[in-house]
Amino acid sequence: MSDDTAQDDTAQQVQQQYDADARVIAPVIVSTRAATGEREDLSAPIIEEFAHEIGFICRPPVIIPDGEGVLAALSELLVQVAPAVIITSGGTGLTPDDLTPEFTKPMLDKEIPGIVEAVRAHGRDRTPLAALNRGVAGVKEGTVIVNLPGSPTAVRYGMEVLVELLPELCDQVADIRSSDSWG
Repeated sequence: MSDDTAQDDTAQQVQQQYDADARVIAPVIVSTRAATGEREDLSAPIIEEFAHEIGFICRPPVIIPDGEGVLAALSELLVQVAPAVIITSGGTGLTPDDLTPEFTKPMLDKEIPGIVEAVRAHGRDRTPLAALNRGVAGVKEGTVIVNLPGSPTAVRYGMEVLVELLPELCDQVADIRSSDSWG
């Protein structure tokens, strides 16, 4: 096989793997220990697993320390990528540097409190600690933003709920309706 044929085959494989019409999820991992390399992030692979389950593409995660960097990370993704969904993991607890909801909420054009209520309720079926999640959810300029807790187990519980909601939620945000739902 010539080099040109091999390059053409590789280009075709890449093109088949990437669907320009697929919806994109952008994970933002808010963890000082993961950002400094002290701990491996285990949440982004869980988000990616569930994204693929519903036909979404998952970008590589943005990993930032707890605190004020949340605003910059969300703003940059909204401007440069404009994903269908941004899912944050971490910073929703009660320590002094858990500030993800404080930086997310003011950005939102519309809040969707039922999403986090559903995530908390689903998690509470497994542990009472799920009630401590202070995350918020909403829409900013056509992008759904959801704050999940930082533990991989809590991310899994949250994603179990989100896979049921995200396809319809993204359709509504994009104003995509079937002909029978037009009023």
